Amino acid sequence: MSANAFAALKLRDFTLLIVAGALLLTIALLAQEVALGYALYQRTRDPLTLGLIGLSAAVPYLLVALYGGALADRGRRKRIVVISVSGMLLGAIVLDALMRHADQLSDFALLTSVYLAVAGVGLARGFYGPAASALRASLIPPAVYANASAWSSSFWQLGAVLGPLVAGFLYAPIGLGGTLLVVVVLIAIALLLLVLIRPPANPPALNREPILLAIRGGFRFVFQSRPLLYSISLDLVAVLFGGVVAILPAFAEDVLRVGPTWLGWLRAAPSIGAVLTLLLLARFSPVGTHLWRNMLLAVAGFGLATLVFAVSTNLWLSLAMLFLTGAFDSISVVIRQYLLNAVPPDHLRGRVLAVNGLFVTASNEIGAFESGAAARVLGLRSSVLAGASVTLVVVVWLWWKARDLITPQMVAAAHAAISTEPK
Repeated sequence: MSANAFAALKLRDFTLLIVAGALLLTIALLAQEVALGYALYQRTRDPLTLGLIGLSAAVPYLLVALYGGALADRGRRKRIVVISVSGMLLGAIVLDALMRHADQLSDFALLTSVYLAVAGVGLARGFYGPAASALRASLIPPAVYANASAWSSSFWQLGAVLGPLVAGFLYAPIGLGGTLLVVVVLIAIALLLLVLIRPPANPPALNREPILLAIRGGFRFVFQSRPLLYSISLDLVAVLFGGVVAILPAFAEDVLRVGPTWLGWLRAAPSIGAVLTLLLLARFSPVGTHLWRNMLLAVAGFGLATLVFAVSTNLWLSLAMLFLTGAFDSISVVIRQYLLNAVPPDHLRGRVLAVNGLFVTASNEIGAFESGAAARVLGLRSSVLAGASVTLVVVVWLWWKARDLITPQMVAAAHAAISTEPK
């Protein structure tokens, strides 16, 4: 790699933010998700239980994310980030305490308590997401946006690799309680690193317009920017219908018949593929003359790999297909993050990122509920086949609908076409 490939990592506060938020928090929250999912599925044998974990996290996030984005555009982004992570730490402590006394609770009492605690973590994430994303963009100069997007995604994906592996490898020797205690420690370390960040000397100007009008400005910007709208929507459809990670405990138990350690590898496989791809993307960026084409091809590859995974009964083939889903998804993530950094002006960035957060949460957590519900109705394999088919149909439709965006001038045209002042 050339020295330019590490340009963003030379920035102290940016590096602190992605180590804490993209790496440590991701490890902690995914380890928590995998360990809880495995334990609850073993107890209930119901895939809908897995989907409801995602729904519990998504609903509060969706309720507050737009408000959180408007707050982020009023300044004090670091303060919002620190308070939000403190809330996640409290939620992790509660979940650890609950699962240590799980045998003393009925199924209803346990599940209700877990869903409420997960909802609390989701509420904190609703404020954290837009504030952290907007803070990250303010810590780097525009010249390194693409490089910063690749490294930020790389650290997140590395966390997404390590999180499930932490859960898988720790679950057997130290149990669920020990695994959740490790989660608490990781979130506490992340909180300490976030406190050390020095926010920019020129924070965004205080926005005094009413909250509802401020939120409307974020939506207006996104829906007037075809590159932003189409890239966010494409990710929404692919992960909402084509994602399988939420029901991997059911695949591990009922299709591949492997234990928690291999479940950890299955859950980590997409992120291993993503990390390796993102390391290449830090040097060979997909952001260039064929940005939109690259994104469409990446999502098509994601859909095809998911189709093969749906019919596989071989552990190694399943691992390979999950690896490819992560590799292809990482390309679209870098492109979307580049657009989110490059297109919106700073005074709108928090709200635009909050709108993106709604789409991402809908695709991930609501997608987890959709996966669990569809698996219960259609069966595991049929539900994944149907979702992957929807993804491929949408890729073909968008290729035709937005074929004029397959040009080197996509981002420049977006800037020229959109007024940066909300009305």
